[in-house]
Amino acid sequence: MDRNEVVLVGRLSGAAEDKTLPSGDTLTKWRLVVRRRRRHRRGGTLTDSIPCVTFDQETAELVRSLRPPALLEVTGAFRCRIYGPSTAKVWRYEVEVLSARPIEADPTQEADRGEAPRPSPPRPVAALAEVG
Repeated sequence: MDRNEVVLVGRLSGAAEDKTLPSGDTLTKWRLVVRRRRRHRRGGTLTDSIPCVTFDQETAELVRSLRPPALLEVTGAFRCRIYGPSTAKVWRYEVEVLSARPIEADPTQEADRGEAPRPSPPRPVAALAEVG
């Protein structure tokens, strides 16, 4: 059985942007900065900046209402989109977000450790809703 499910928890890197497609649909896009569990060999934190998009208006409104560096959990699917003319195709990978929810920061954790708050541990895949 094939599955394409993504759950990310990270920080909003900038304001969400809307783009109207030729079809008339509105695509909302933003980037989520996610720390890696492994630290850099020089002691720094490694992060990934992951492009996220949604066509869902409720999700888009929620993300547009947040200000960076808001902590956010998103669920969706990994997508490969291909743009451009046949002679110069551009491939982009992104997460198509189906739902999002802000995560409240724990101020005591930030102050005590001098670091960003940590979200709750990932949920097991069995806890995710059936897609289809």
